[in-house]
Amino acid sequence: MGLTSLLSTSCSSTAPDEPENAIKIGALLPFSGSESAIGRNLEQAMLLAVEDLTAAGGLEGRPFDIVSRDSHSSPERGLDQLLSLIYTDQVRYLVGPEENDLARDIAFEVKKEDLLHMLPGYAAPSIARREDVGGRMRLAPSPFAIGCALAKTIVRDGVRTANSLSARDDFNAGVSTEFTTHFAALQGRILPSVTFMSGQPTYERKIEAAFNLDDPDRAPAGRTLLAAYPAAASTIVTEWTVHGRPGRWLLGPALHTEVFLANIPQGTLDDSSYGISPSLSLRSECSPAPDDPTGEALRCTRWNADAFAYHFSRRWDREAPFPAAHFYYDGVVLIAMGLVYGYATTGQIITSGHELRQKILELNDPKNDVALWWDLNTAMAMLRAGTPLRYIGAAAEYEFDSYGASRNHIMQRWSIEGDQFRDLDPFDAKCVAQQ
Repeated sequence: MGLTSLLSTSCSSTAPDEPENAIKIGALLPFSGSESAIGRNLEQAMLLAVEDLTAAGGLEGRPFDIVSRDSHSSPERGLDQLLSLIYTDQVRYLVGPEENDLARDIAFEVKKEDLLHMLPGYAAPSIARREDVGGRMRLAPSPFAIGCALAKTIVRDGVRTANSLSARDDFNAGVSTEFTTHFAALQGRILPSVTFMSGQPTYERKIEAAFNLDDPDRAPAGRTLLAAYPAAASTIVTEWTVHGRPGRWLLGPALHTEVFLANIPQGTLDDSSYGISPSLSLRSECSPAPDDPTGEALRCTRWNADAFAYHFSRRWDREAPFPAAHFYYDGVVLIAMGLVYGYATTGQIITSGHELRQKILELNDPKNDVALWWDLNTAMAMLRAGTPLRYIGAAAEYEFDSYGASRNHIMQRWSIEGDQFRDLDPFDAKCVAQQ
């Protein structure tokens, strides 16, 4: 009933005008360039979050608002826009960007201005040290967790040899390194891997090297990890098809997007590949599969993710949220929760990113009662009363380490059938460093 009530309040098809006296949250999103297909969807998730939060009372009656700028899918052009958010729009709280290089380049400004920087993207930089100024938080699983999951899933399938074909950006290179490291630790044999620079007109020589096409006496690896963004990966898969589809792919998380599907020949990857992405099922929705002796395979429901998709689609004319949109919604809500709780406990609106991160970490202690994304009215009222609540969001049941990185290691395996993704069984990919 609470979810139905919340949904009924947000069914218009256009974003509202900028409200007066709003608490501004900055967003840098790819509205143009190679990654433009995802930008509007992510912004819609953030706009939906501020509508829900404002309907729940906002911050002492002040509404929340999203100030968006275009990253142009480019670190060079996006940096100017990100600086404009900070110094022209004067936002104290940032969400995004999707681009790994751009998120890394802004780290100096985040510290210098002591901003709160929420990083929902899969490719966001890792957070691995404490900082005394500025506050960065990472919501999606790290390359370590992704690499662990990729290695574990092929070992469970009996694969004994593997290599990778990976782009040379920080995220995909990191995923590739973690994958090969974990696979070797699990007694797998790593064959020579291949790297490439994205944006090339052809990748034929790289494909030939990855699959040993120039040496017919050498068999390809049991699985080849394709760690790349959709633009380059779709070209690679198309050219691989021309070569007769040698070997079998293991697909990185950045490829779980409609943009990738729309740019590969239909049916090309049927029965020849599967991928790994963060699961959108909550920990509390999962239980060990009874027929799996390792205890890693899970049986999970999807009520929470499906409920958010329904909420999103009612607000945005039946559009479906991309998986990343769930994390962007949560990033905005976590910021708002920290601000409301901070005001209740200090009597001031927190503008220090370092202090706000500490409040968000304090809220998300596993011992605290829960705040549900679909019942923000109750959650915000309790936060205003000074009651700490941990957040069960649209993407995950959040718990963070002391650095501000989410501890999330439930992964979703998926395959491609024709022009659609098909979810396979999720599993727990906890590795030694995550115990």
